[in-house]
Amino acid sequence: MARKCSVTGKGPLVGNNVSHANNKTKRRQLPNLRNVKITLEDGTIKKIKIAASTLRTMKKQSAQ
Repeated sequence: MARKCSVTGKGPLVGNNVSHANNKTKRRQLPNLRNVKITLEDGTIKKIKIAASTLRTMKKQSAQ
């Protein structure tokens, strides 16, 4: 399974490590994914991967 948030679609970012001598090597920044169990309308439980930032947003909106 891909390292991608199933709600927002956030995935890895690609960039460069830049040294003091200006040497550049590739690097990846991976999203902070969490495995979460959700209950669907028919009562079944499904595991999905959600970014931690998305979880915080969903908790804020459910509190209102």
